[in-house]
Amino acid sequence: MVLADAGGQLHVLGSTSERASDVEEAELGIEQGPCLDSFRSGRVVETADLRASADRWPEFAPLAVRRGLRAGYAVPLSLRDQHVGALNLFFDRVGVLTDQDAAVAQALGEFATIGLVQHRTLRAHADRTAQLQHALDSRILIEQAKGALSFQRSVSIDDAFTILRRHARSVGGRLHDVAQQIVDRRLTL
Repeated sequence: MVLADAGGQLHVLGSTSERASDVEEAELGIEQGPCLDSFRSGRVVETADLRASADRWPEFAPLAVRRGLRAGYAVPLSLRDQHVGALNLFFDRVGVLTDQDAAVAQALGEFATIGLVQHRTLRAHADRTAQLQHALDSRILIEQAKGALSFQRSVSIDDAFTILRRHARSVGGRLHDVAQQIVDRRLTL
């Protein structure tokens, strides 16, 4: 199984054998083969005889055959228009999958895709939640520092913010860091 990163670059996620993993890594390295074609097109790529595919994949096909592989079946891992990777099945004999085996392979691909997309969605939500929480925490800290400066200097909240921002810029620091120093009473302006 290969998955695309955020930039669309494929990486081997897992394999059932070292031989299959080596062939997948080679396929990604030379940028040709059934898995890549399936990922790019969003379609199943069935290769009944890898030896007969040397015209299509001049580097990949001979390499796979040397590693003892004779046929392949690549299933795209796609949901709607989102391509997340591909599932590549290799065989040590020439031939096509039965209709039943092809249906099972495609179902496995669909299940894997749903799990991967769900995982990515949950991770994205968690990342966004953490970013929002950090922004909220930072905003609270800045508001506390503004209140402290307003009290210390007997100025309005707006003027306190101007003083806070001006100091952060003058020392090349982050507003959050300067606010933290003021709240912790390590800095008096």
